[in-house]
Parts: sequence; structure tokens; C-alpha cells
Amino acid sequence: MGTKKWLSGIGVAAALWAGVRFTGIAQTIPKVWDERELASFELPLVHPESSAKHIAADYYYRIPVRPIYRSYPVYAPGKEPAGYMARLAELEPEIAFDASSLKTDEDWIKAGELVFDAPIGYGATFKLSQVRDATWYQRNQIPVRKDGVMPFSRFVIRKKGVVEVGSGSCLMCHARVMPDGSFVKGAQGNFPVDRTIGYNLIQQAAEVKDTDEFLKAIRLGQRAFFSMPWLQPDPIARIDGMSLNEIAAAYEAIPPGATTRVNLSLFSPAQIPDLIGVTDRRHLDHTGIVLQRSIADLMRYVALVQGANSLDHFGDFALFDSLPDPARLDRYSDEQLYALARYLYSLTPPANPYKLDSAAQRGHKIFSREGCEGCHTPPLYTSNKLTPSEGFVVPAEHRQQYGIIERPVGTDPELAMRTRKGTGYYKVPSLKGVWYRSPLQHNGAVKTLEEWFDPNRLKRVQGHSFGLGLTASDKRALIAFLRTL
Repeated sequence: MGTKKWLSGIGVAAALWAGVRFTGIAQTIPKVWDERELASFELPLVHPESSAKHIAADYYYRIPVRPIYRSYPVYAPGKEPAGYMARLAELEPEIAFDASSLKTDEDWIKAGELVFDAPIGYGATFKLSQVRDATWYQRNQIPVRKDGVMPFSRFVIRKKGVVEVGSGSCLMCHARVMPDGSFVKGAQGNFPVDRTIGYNLIQQAAEVKDTDEFLKAIRLGQRAFFSMPWLQPDPIARIDGMSLNEIAAAYEAIPPGATTRVNLSLFSPAQIPDLIGVTDRRHLDHTGIVLQRSIADLMRYVALVQGANSLDHFGDFALFDSLPDPARLDRYSDEQLYALARYLYSLTPPANPYKLDSAAQRGHKIFSREGCEGCHTPPLYTSNKLTPSEGFVVPAEHRQQYGIIERPVGTDPELAMRTRKGTGYYKVPSLKGVWYRSPLQHNGAVKTLEEWFDPNRLKRVQGHSFGLGLTASDKRALIAFLRTL
């Protein structure tokens, strides 16, 4: 249980309102766990017989709904108002989300932000002693807002007199402290999730009595969350030859803005997606595994990545030998997921400081001249299509079912071919908002646009050689244009 506890902290336009009916202020909430819809909203894996099979609707709806409590800011050391913690300890628990009180569109969007901010776990990624310890901030390079708030977690009162620090919220990964200390919700996050996991591993190892048993439990947890036994060798098999320090170092090497999570791998992290503009995306996840045909699909996706995917079966493989008693679990209600999706669809980007000056205008012409618009098509700056990974043979039926661009890109195929989200494809990413995002590429391997267009990048990061042969002047102009998007 200890291993699973810390691992749990790792955590289309607006016309796509299919399944939602508006009658004045009355709204019909889509049913999230619709088995027929679930069966068709994901692409098959490279090995289709091992594609995820989700739990039955009867089981899902027997899982109790997690209450969303009112939460409170966490302040960095030296920034906390006098007497703050004592005041929190005097507060009564307060339920923040009440669907019966939501009457207007604005109500639903505001309630969705509460869901976005709300932790779903306690004591895993964040510990109360750590978020009040300056050493933790310095050691892990934790970003802090200009008002002194550490914004990636929240204090929660579930019992009077007990102040808990939460983890696993959408906020933890999908929010960004900007260089000026401002804060953008929904952006590619820059909290160092995996760095803190590595740090916690070392701290925990120093406290246990039997480090060998602890290491054994960590390896077991890695296999449970990341194993693909239908591949030989299993991509996670090398974990058995790694020491605890090596496992911690592998976590600490993953840059903020990328992360591991269930169905990926310690060795195949993924760039955290920017959720601003998600309303316009046909595919979700870097491998395009989820088709976003409606707001209901976004709701299903959130339900999966916030806990339900740990109950999946992949052929004969499952995280649990048998499904746990649903009463021991928790989930979002359909109303909570609907509110959250409405909030995500409402997000807008921060003000762009980069202007379409003469250099950027020249860069726009270069962008068109070089054929970039073929994949990164205006105005979304994505074609919303998929491109096959190296070594993947596109099934004929996929050409009809999904938008496929069969143009070689040469990207490292690891994520697309050797993870539980491996469809054999990468989706064409949108370039909108690239000015405030980093690191880049599907696994966060590239820090800046300048590095992306440096030919030396190919020595370390494969693929997408387009633009590498441009003159230095043309590259500067192209980058200037990209930053205006």
C-alpha cells in the first residue's frame, strides 16, 4: 500500500456539445461511463489484443463520489500570513461543490475551477512538513507565485483541527508560474512532479527499517503501473537491476513540464499538455489515443486519468489481481466532470508579449514557404491529424477512421510503440501558445525553440528535421513568428 500511495501522487470546438441539452438554465449532463461510447473513444494499441478494457458501468457507478471540500492556499516559507495555520485549524470542513446550486453557465464554469483545484489524495507528493520547509523548495526548485503562494497544492480541512496538504489535482500538473510570478491555469505545468518523487524516495528510504524490502516494493510498484508483459523484453524490466538511488535519479532527471504517470513509464515520460485550447483538439494525449468527439469524451478521459485507468485490463494483465471493493475507492461525479470540462473549454491564453513585427512577418512567409502549414494548419496551427511512428504500418481501416498524415517525421518511437498509450502514432501538436510552453517535444526533451532548430539537436533528440537547414537569419525570423501564435 505504501508504494501505491506515493505512486498515486505522480496522479473540438465549442460545437461539440453532443449529449448536452440546454433549455434555459436546465442542463442535461452526459453519462460518463457509457460502455458503448467507451468502447469506441480510444484508438487501439499497436498490439490491439492488449488494448485497455475498462471496468463495467455497474462497478463504476458503485464507486462513491469524492466530496470536493473548500481548499486554501499554501504559502512558501516566510510568506505565510501571521497566525494562518492556527486559523485554518479552527475551520469546519466545508463542501465546495453542490451541483444543485448551479443555475447558469457561469456557475458551472466557476464550479469547474473548484474541481480543477481540488486535490484527490493526501500525503503523497506533498507533505505538510515539506511545504513549510525552505530546504524542500530550494532542493527541488519549486516555483512560487509573486504573492508568495506555492500554487500547485492546496490545504484542505476534512476534519476540524486537521489541516492536510493535498495532491493529484489537475492544478498540480496543468498550471504554470510565469517568469514574472504570474500564474496561468491550464497551461503546461512547471511544478517538478518527478523531481519531488525522487526526493521523497530518498527521504522514505532513510526512514524505513528494511531498505531491501522497500526497494522490492518500489520495483513491484513500477511493474504494476508501467509493465507491458506482452512485449519482450518488457520495457520496464530493467527496473529490477536498478538501485534505489538510480531509480530516484531517473525521476529527478525528468524536467518540469514532463512527467511519468500510469500507463507511461519512468523511461518514457510525456510532455504535460497545455489544456488551453483543448476544445479544438480532435485527439487527446501525444499518441492521439483518445478521440474527442464531444464534451462527454473529455469527461471520460479525465475520469480515466484521475483514477479509473488503474482498474483497466490489458489482455491478461491488470494492476490488481481482482477488482477492489468499490466502496474503498472514490471518483468524480458526472456533474463534477461536466463542470470541469466546461471550465477547461473556457480557458484562454495569457496576453502574448510577442508582436507581429517585421521579423515575425518575414517568419510567417518562411513558415508558408517551407510547407509547415501542411501539418500545422492555421488557424489552429495543427491539422488535428496523426502521423505514424517509425516502424508502424498503418492499417488500411485507420485511413478511413482517423485523420492520418503519412509523412515521415522520424520522431523517437518509444512513447508511440512501447507504452500502454502506444497507438503507433503521434498527434500533430498545435503551435498556438508555444511562446509560454517548455520543454518541447512529446517527451519534453527540448528546452527551447532555438534548440529545436539547432541541427546539433539530432545528436540527442531524433526526428522532425524540417527547418534545420534554414539560414540563421531565417531561423530567427521563423522563431519570432512562432512566438506570436
